[in-house]
Amino acid sequence: MLFIQGRSNFKSSVIMENKSQLPTVGKVIRCKAAICRNAGKPLVIEEIEVDPPKAWEVRIKILCTSLCRSDVSFWKLEPPLSVFPRIFGHEAVGVVESVGEYVEEVKEGDLVMPVSQRDCGECRDCKSRRSFICSKFDKVPNMPRDGTSRFRDVKGDVVHNFLSLSTFTQYTVVDITHIFKITADIPVDKACLLSGVSTGIGAAWKVAGVEAGSTVAIFGLGAVGLSVAEGARLCGASKIIGVDLNPEKFELGKKFGVTDFINPASCGDKKVSEVIQQMTDGGADYCFECVGLASVIEDAFSGSRQGFSKTVILGAEMLGPPISLKGVDILKGRTICGSLHGGMKPKSDYPILIQKYLDKELNLDDFKTHEVSFQDINKAFELLLEGKSLRTIIWMDKDKLN
Repeated sequence: MLFIQGRSNFKSSVIMENKSQLPTVGKVIRCKAAICRNAGKPLVIEEIEVDPPKAWEVRIKILCTSLCRSDVSFWKLEPPLSVFPRIFGHEAVGVVESVGEYVEEVKEGDLVMPVSQRDCGECRDCKSRRSFICSKFDKVPNMPRDGTSRFRDVKGDVVHNFLSLSTFTQYTVVDITHIFKITADIPVDKACLLSGVSTGIGAAWKVAGVEAGSTVAIFGLGAVGLSVAEGARLCGASKIIGVDLNPEKFELGKKFGVTDFINPASCGDKKVSEVIQQMTDGGADYCFECVGLASVIEDAFSGSRQGFSKTVILGAEMLGPPISLKGVDILKGRTICGSLHGGMKPKSDYPILIQKYLDKELNLDDFKTHEVSFQDINKAFELLLEGKSLRTIIWMDKDKLN
């Protein structure tokens, strides 16, 4: 088995700041944030106020953040499906500026990752090896314990949180259950990629349980699909088929273990599922749908093998049509399931991924395709919407970091 449960041994180095140099502790901080005031409109850099952390909360100075397709999906949503004004962003690395009452897991100066997948370690689901969705809180869209925001604009109006994180800001406040402590062994821009990449790696490793020598088909070779390929490669899959309409993705996919490619536009009268069945002598052992369209989900399921196979859904249309599957296909041993955050529990699973990166087994570097300054954050949106980027790193103050 390539993945071994347990915590990795890291050096104990941390980024430390002298507490006497932090006059902001316990006070409201004024800083810059990229605010979205209207759906689909460019973000605006504005001054905001960030409250001190309450009990069980941590205030973080963001070093760098990245743009995910989920940010874009919610950015496009009109009210009442979304709320504005809002600070997006949920993949980042930062330094703890101050902590609230009862926080013992981290301290001022620690290097941390805010993570969207909550991991309280106390509820029934977090204690279970089968579940990965914490059931301790249900407050949305702001802080998980009381449903309020820690952000205000210069007029004193509330600016809403996103996924209890909001990392498109120089400072943010995050509940301790959404924080994973790291060390300086891994570069911060590579650590920033972990949250997004783990979605696909976890789908192959934790959710599907891809076995060595198995066959895999991945529908959609965006950042999520390519991270599935990387996960399948680490698990020892013998054939990894990538399906995408963009032929430029084919060469890129090879960096992450993709061995074969299918362009649906070149299949003629055949369905993609029929081509996969021919290439795998009856169907792929594992199929992953990373597009989110009902028709593609159905095709992925049809491309899986009878007797035993698993189709994993990583994308879904919020207002899309229902999925239509034949009951007889399920009776013949095909299974289908969903995967959110790759089934990962950050505080126990991320150390394993970090160690694999440090051991040069996990390819994180090629997921970073661009980097921009915080002032140019809208450029990151343009690159993603144009299909030119996988992950763009957004530096808050790269000059000072260097």
